[in-house]
Amino acid sequence: MKKIKITDSLSFPEDNKATTSLFVIGAVGLIASAIGYFVNREQFYFSYLTSFVFIASLSLTSLMYVMLQHVTHSSYSVVFRRVPEVLARNIFIVAILFIPIFFGMHYLFEWTHWTPQEISASKVLPYKSPYLNYPFYIIRYFIYFGIWSFFGFRLYKNSIKMDETGDWGLQTLLRRTSGPGLWLFAITCAFASFDWLMELDPHWYSTIFGIYFFAMSFQAFFAMMILILLYLRKKGILANTITMKHFNDLGLLLFAFTIFYAYIAFAQFLLIYYANIPEEVVWFNMHLNGSWIYVGWLILFGRFVIPFTVLLGKGAKGSLKVLKYISIWVLFMQFVELYWLVMPNLHKSGIQISWLDFATLIGLGCIFLGLFFNTFKKHSMIPKNDPLLADSLNKH
Repeated sequence: MKKIKITDSLSFPEDNKATTSLFVIGAVGLIASAIGYFVNREQFYFSYLTSFVFIASLSLTSLMYVMLQHVTHSSYSVVFRRVPEVLARNIFIVAILFIPIFFGMHYLFEWTHWTPQEISASKVLPYKSPYLNYPFYIIRYFIYFGIWSFFGFRLYKNSIKMDETGDWGLQTLLRRTSGPGLWLFAITCAFASFDWLMELDPHWYSTIFGIYFFAMSFQAFFAMMILILLYLRKKGILANTITMKHFNDLGLLLFAFTIFYAYIAFAQFLLIYYANIPEEVVWFNMHLNGSWIYVGWLILFGRFVIPFTVLLGKGAKGSLKVLKYISIWVLFMQFVELYWLVMPNLHKSGIQISWLDFATLIGLGCIFLGLFFNTFKKHSMIPKNDPLLADSLNKH
């Protein structure tokens, strides 16, 4: 067995004020959002949904990433695995953040005010009405977040327990938990993307939408991971433990999922364009109408062409400066694309940016990150008794 050498402190510095600062900024954002609720209720709900899905997508992909690492018995990620473990553990908080959307469903979803005449006159709605209704929507909410919260908390709890006891048998438990967890996650995440985004237009459907949501979210996940680890490095936290090789690996994964995202996004567009079915084409007509077409071009170049070109060179994936700025850009594009998926349902003629878009994002984003750091500092910042830790530490 390789010798373990850890020269960094594994405890989060007590003098770091990140948690307090994030909570204060987040509170200001939420207060501003609450004011916006009374000023323009419809805009508030669409802005809130966009920001919520942005936060949820990063939290959910963290859970899937942790389960993938356990199932594949991966060693390279052990030194920074505690970060996605904490994000996955906090999924129950994301469930709480979803509650305001229940009160705005009438504003967000057309299917909440269908009439029997509209349903019977449509070719699609009679088949969707058993799925799209208040009781079943609420049941699905509890199923989704119940499954995600269970696996997120269980994986985090047993990882912490392995830190405390040194019982390597827990690694087998983590792997056996992650196996069925991946199957359940794939199904529930796909249906959640239908409920949150695709069904904003109940006449439209895409059989590839679930994997499209996963692909775009996973690309953003690696960008988020790079930025969090760069922040820790800047503060002198785990600076010798998380090496340049680990950053290079994350850069490679960001590059890989940039290509995978482009493949899935183009496949969805091409199949709908080629089939030319009215119920499918009308969605793209709406999302490319007026000034929305410029957002579509921005997504094409900003989400694929720019990251692909920048990260194509070998040196770029090993440059912290390049990884920092391209990760910020990818996260920005994640929000832009979610904005493009949601907002044309409200502003059909073109872009109408509202201050509520920023208020809800700042409020939810800072509270989400504040809760992350609040949990992250409670235990060791790496799985210090993981049997694969030595292999991860020796990546140079």
